[in-house]
Amino acid sequence: MRSALDPALFAAAFLGLATACHASSEATSEAAAPGKATAAEATSEEAQERANVLYALGISLARNLEPFSLTPEELSHVVRGLEDGIAGREPAVDIRAYGGKLRQLAETRLRASAEAERKASAAFVVEAASRDGAETTESGLVYRSIEEGSGPSPTASDQVRVHYHGTLRDGTVFDSSVERGEPVTFPLGRVIPCWTEALQKMHVGGKAEIVCPAEIAYGDRGAPPHIKPGAALRFEVELLDIVQEP
Repeated sequence: MRSALDPALFAAAFLGLATACHASSEATSEAAAPGKATAAEATSEEAQERANVLYALGISLARNLEPFSLTPEELSHVVRGLEDGIAGREPAVDIRAYGGKLRQLAETRLRASAEAERKASAAFVVEAASRDGAETTESGLVYRSIEEGSGPSPTASDQVRVHYHGTLRDGTVFDSSVERGEPVTFPLGRVIPCWTEALQKMHVGGKAEIVCPAEIAYGDRGAPPHIKPGAALRFEVELLDIVQEP
């Protein structure tokens, strides 16, 4: 399984590296005019910024490698391959012969990761279902009303306007219109099944906590890089309005 890295990020990172080398060769210790940073200080700030860009490149590479769930020892072989590739050295193996094996490795590791996450998420869903006021539907959705609304309820064919705050089972926020400070509008029939079901139980003006097992969220595919395969999700959702289409 292969995830393509954004070429723009590669370009920006390596352009930054080249510029950093050029700037370093021209650096001088002459003092700048009063009130302005010295050339050495400016160079230091530029070097730090470029280091940050390259660090971001490393994080992006790590996210592309996430499906492989590499151990430290396995990572050392990946680093050796990166070093040989960047240095232009002759590869130690014929890469064309290993494309299928790479996909097979990623798929195997992905299945194992999803199974582990499913087990942990199952306990999370059971705990959520045990809370006062929570109800579990036939699909596995755990629904708990926080504030009852007084308006109408949407149907699956409606567009709704909502505020929401989404977290993983460990409390990590992965998406939140509340934090962005702007509600979202979308067709209720085009979101994960958990949302389609839960919002039809709500009334405009209401707020609810919903916990979605993986089966009615993103399943075994997950939503990389934030949502693991097999992950259960928790949302606080406020139904602001049912939007009439033009």
